[in-house]
Amino acid sequence: MTTPQWTISIDAGGTFTDAIARSSDGIVREAKVASTPHDPTQGLSNAVSALADLGVGLTDVALVCHGTTVATNATLTGNLARAALVTTAGFRDVLGYRQQNRPDIYSLTPRRPSELVSRELRCELTERLDSSGTVLTPLDAGEVDALIDQLRELDPEAIAVSFLFSYLNDAHEQEVGAALRRAFPDRPVTLSSEVAREFREYPRTATTAINAALRPLVEQYLNRAGDALRDSGIESPLLVMQSNGGSVPAARAGIEAHRLVLSGPAGGVAGLAALAESLGEPNLISLDMGGTSTDVCLLRNGTIPFTTVQDIQDHTLLAPSVDIHTIGAGGGSIARIDETGSLKVGPASAKAVPGPACYGRGGTEPTISDAHVVLGTLGSGELAGGLVIDRELAVRAVRRVADPLGMSPEEGAEAILAVGLAHMIRAVRKVSVERGLDPRDFCLVPFGGAGPLHAGLLLQHMALKSVIIPLRPGLFAADGLLVAGLKLDRSQTILQDAGPETLRSMGAWFEAAARDSAEQFESDGIPAENVTAVATIDCRYRGQGFELNIPVPDWTPETLERVPALFHAAHEERYGHSNAEEPVEIVTVRLTSNGGIERPAAGAIDVESRELPSDAVLETREVILPGTGSTPVPLIDRGRLAAGTVFQGPAILQQMDATSVILPGQVCRVASTLDIIVTQDRKEDHR
Repeated sequence: MTTPQWTISIDAGGTFTDAIARSSDGIVREAKVASTPHDPTQGLSNAVSALADLGVGLTDVALVCHGTTVATNATLTGNLARAALVTTAGFRDVLGYRQQNRPDIYSLTPRRPSELVSRELRCELTERLDSSGTVLTPLDAGEVDALIDQLRELDPEAIAVSFLFSYLNDAHEQEVGAALRRAFPDRPVTLSSEVAREFREYPRTATTAINAALRPLVEQYLNRAGDALRDSGIESPLLVMQSNGGSVPAARAGIEAHRLVLSGPAGGVAGLAALAESLGEPNLISLDMGGTSTDVCLLRNGTIPFTTVQDIQDHTLLAPSVDIHTIGAGGGSIARIDETGSLKVGPASAKAVPGPACYGRGGTEPTISDAHVVLGTLGSGELAGGLVIDRELAVRAVRRVADPLGMSPEEGAEAILAVGLAHMIRAVRKVSVERGLDPRDFCLVPFGGAGPLHAGLLLQHMALKSVIIPLRPGLFAADGLLVAGLKLDRSQTILQDAGPETLRSMGAWFEAAARDSAEQFESDGIPAENVTAVATIDCRYRGQGFELNIPVPDWTPETLERVPALFHAAHEERYGHSNAEEPVEIVTVRLTSNGGIERPAAGAIDVESRELPSDAVLETREVILPGTGSTPVPLIDRGRLAAGTVFQGPAILQQMDATSVILPGQVCRVASTLDIIVTQDRKEDHR
């Protein structure tokens, strides 16, 4: 008898670390443990131990994929390594004057954005290329030696090198990088030409500096994570989710640490695409609600939206990523009364420690989770990770905002939920209505530990097609980590008009980039037949300041000749006008290569309708539902719902990883995939 092989996905969030294991013979094991922010490696080890206790053979694990917030948290909090920056003479202060953007142009007391590298750690070298990459001023070997002496005195933890035109010709950067790596073999050296071969000096320099400052932290964490897995008996490769929705081996993830800033949320978006395929619903909006924040992403026609530029904590980052809108509204978001006497919810969070007051771990501030406990939608008892809900502590916390407003704890809890819900609705509108898209054409997919708690409320307050509650909502992001496979992104700024010579050079670049990616995947163990590549080109009219990204099906000469026409059409669609007589400038060419390790999607099929089984109802609980008052609501064990089951709200669905709340006038149907599709019965909607 053949021993089954296991794959494990582990997503480390702010409050919980989620893990799911799948065997080659179809067995699934799930675990949810408390996160350990002081040492994320411990949370990883605890998750693996929990899976082992459930029967997962750790010596039979073939692959581990990990989503981590280490890079995210370090960037958001500014707890980065002490990095030095080497620039072209005269450009030492690029990180200071940035792009001259002012987020609040009318403020009389504007806040100065933080700087990634302090001025005393910025060094200059006398080198210069022109805008075509031709050397004007060569490097001086003696000046490089002096730079090394200067850096020895500064003693940084990491070094970043970003020269003015190195995206066109990286000879000087490579020469300086080689010298620095010889002189400082124990410290990471990051070259801008290795992480972002694109123009615009501030974003490229900021990206290089962020990568350099993250590398010591991320590499140390991934080394410890690898050691922890080996200590548990797992000898398989470790993959790490990137911001672009694809994974990369841990060794490269540490070197390209800037690509992990959205590592955790990207797994949920990858899972969203798989869900769209399995249910035949190409238009979805995700609502990934954890303890600290909520991430929203819109999937249109089954296509994941991407952006090539991220703005994070005052800084611009050149790294392809899934296009996610994030708000500070999670289950642990703190409610407070501001100086005007108004109720505010978020963005401050109770975090994993101490967490919401109802967890009984020392928290005293009222949170969204506490509001649910007071209302009864989140009942007393034990949660995943050994957390125990205490209603008395939740009531005591909610009184801190209810009493000043002259409300009872229940009224205060309803108010907290109303404000939090307004934040969520605004976020969904941000990615739909504000982009000219009709929410009635989309299904909302709430997941994360707190997302399904608001499924019914969001459906009631927004004109959505339906709400789809995944089979494992609390583990959805973890389960999505392996769906997208490995991914490599390559780019090169060209800045030339779309003439015959430019088009030929573009084709040659695409060929070379595809070949290099295929070779990299081969070394990663991905066979050539599982590798696909997608080409896009950033174009603009000559003289414009911003570009449009144009997808192309391939890079044959015939296709590339059509690029100007494709750009005119895209410009017409986006802005309502175009000019076929205006020259089109090719700005940057991009190639995204995927190495498939995808799990086959289980397509949805029609199943015969059946009534709710009586043994699925655990009890009936008095719950205060917003807008309806105290109502007897059945508590349903979701694990006992078979495909085809149809039932009416109100209902509370209980499972290990999440709780879902369905309101009166809403109808639930269990799909063949065991996802639950919730629709609003408009005849019974008395809003």
